[in-house]
Amino acid sequence: MSPRHRQQILDNLESVYREAYERAKAAKDERRMIDLDAAYQREQLLLEVLLDIRDVVSGPAKPKPPDAGTSPMAALDTIRRITKLR
Repeated sequence: MSPRHRQQILDNLESVYREAYERAKAAKDERRMIDLDAAYQREQLLLEVLLDIRDVVSGPAKPKPPDAGTSPMAALDTIRRITKLR
């Protein structure tokens, strides 16, 4: 099972808060609107941190096979990036 895309997760979070915000707006509950706005920003930040952690833990994307015309400098750069991950 592949993880959901980052933007899909963030869009779902926004959708949940937007619905609650619109209900509070329709009820003219300004205090609730302010609370929801602050909660959304906090949750979005926490979720982005968790998604960053997920991306790091899941490892780098599979590297593309080198082209026949790859330069030695590009190969060295690739090796340096791989060794930094360990």
